Amino acid sequence: MIPLFVDCSNRRIVIFGGGDVAARKAAYFSGVAEVTVVSRSFGQKILDSNVVFKECDVSTAPDKSLESIIEGAFLAIIALSDTAQNNRIGRLCMKQGILFNNADGEPGDVIIPSVTRGINYTIAISTNGSSPAIARFIREHLEQEFPALDQMIAMQQQLRTELKRAEPDQHKRNAILWEVLNDPSIWNALSADSDEAWKLLKMRYLHD
Repeated sequence: MIPLFVDCSNRRIVIFGGGDVAARKAAYFSGVAEVTVVSRSFGQKILDSNVVFKECDVSTAPDKSLESIIEGAFLAIIALSDTAQNNRIGRLCMKQGILFNNADGEPGDVIIPSVTRGINYTIAISTNGSSPAIARFIREHLEQEFPALDQMIAMQQQLRTELKRAEPDQHKRNAILWEVLNDPSIWNALSADSDEAWKLLKMRYLHD
């Protein structure tokens, strides 16, 4: 597998399951994609999601009924407690050429990563299903280690604009950008006040 960022705007996502795992997947996609959750019952966490609910007992539903549910979907996420039923839906997805993620059973085409994001960035982490706890650990460590990451990205964008105007040598521009990234005082200043951090940066790295 290779990592990709995919625009799921207005695409149809079908999630099978009504428990906590399905709720997390629904929260991941709701508000962006058109999400339908299929289950015979729904927990409170998933009921609070902005999704469409379809009651269905997958264990007794014939293949044709399930095929009609997933027809036209961009992605199916299978998070039932019954591994055999998960695998069954996975095979129906393959038959229709629909991408799927199987939470418990035969691997599908898609892995849902652990994600941390801000206004200016998105970081996705995966262990290919081997250890979701490790993916979460790395995500939380990044969030704690770089609380001003959003501000630094915005500052780097502003700095690049200034350097293109003031410094014709690309290698020197890149060196300055890298020095700023490795300057602990700039990171500390960003955590307190972006304007003061910019003043400090100008004093140290921008010379008219």
